[in-house]
Amino acid sequence: MSTSAPTQAPQRKLTTSAMIASIAEEGQRTTKAPFGHALARLAEERPDIVGLSADLAKYTDMHVFRDAHPDRFFQMGMAEQVMLGAAAGLAEVGLTPFASTYSVFATRRAYDFLCLDIAEPRLNVNVVGALPGLTTGYGPSHQATEDLAILRGMPGLTIVDPADSVDIEQAVPALAAHPGPTYMRLLRGAVPTVLDEYDYRFELGKAAQLRDGRDVLFISTGLMTVRALTAAQELAHDHVDVAVLHVPTIKPFDREAVLREAAKGRLVVTLENHSVVGGLAESVASCLAFARQTAHIVPIGLPDEFLAAGALPTLHDRYGLSVAAIKERVRRAL
Repeated sequence: MSTSAPTQAPQRKLTTSAMIASIAEEGQRTTKAPFGHALARLAEERPDIVGLSADLAKYTDMHVFRDAHPDRFFQMGMAEQVMLGAAAGLAEVGLTPFASTYSVFATRRAYDFLCLDIAEPRLNVNVVGALPGLTTGYGPSHQATEDLAILRGMPGLTIVDPADSVDIEQAVPALAAHPGPTYMRLLRGAVPTVLDEYDYRFELGKAAQLRDGRDVLFISTGLMTVRALTAAQELAHDHVDVAVLHVPTIKPFDREAVLREAAKGRLVVTLENHSVVGGLAESVASCLAFARQTAHIVPIGLPDEFLAAGALPTLHDRYGLSVAAIKERVRRAL
């Protein structure tokens, strides 16, 4: 009598976290498309608000605004330079544009248009860049690991790197009210909701002390603030007391807050979803150097290289952005 081998359940195929991946941890509270909903709400109050997209409305959450205000949305196609030029024209006639695309296209491909059409005449155009840093597994063509470094030298440009949905929702009206050009790094899709637990309020140009600690000072920006808070809570179990200073505005930089907190004699750890070249770490270091103030600084950020493609959790571990990697780096430094 012949017997057949027991059938095995098919293994789940592993997939990469790519274009539309969420950076939320398992079990973390999230808010769906906070940018799109915040912009749509703001447009209810302000008829001057308009939206533009370079064929990426769905992937920058601009589709929420498009569906709510179709007569105030402009689809520019795969033409980022044209989109920024058109946004400049809309601002010239008194409208307040929000132009969304991927960060790599807004910075690498359309830099000259952002610089001369928007920043030089000081127009109120708000550029929104999705997939900043290592928030996609699609490799260097889509990973904007150097966008802050590219833009920090542009005169008059305000640069914001929000941490979560709360930051984004509060930043949108603040950017619209700001008279000059802005660039915001966008977290899209299911975005973590964390800062509401810390009595937080976004204020353009200001850092926020989220927790205090005697041993280590985390100075963080963007999604790394959420990781910093988790790492600080877990390091407390090892009797390491960690303070967290969130820096949502990269430019103008809150020098006073950084100098004040760095002067307290703690290990200073900078955390950013960006290359260690030209971003938060160098902003902190130059701030201290020009003030003739010293501190032991440990930079946590992306290496000065083109990154690999793959699954985001694997890449975040590999390049040191995961909570586990942050804790290990702190232990070694201490």
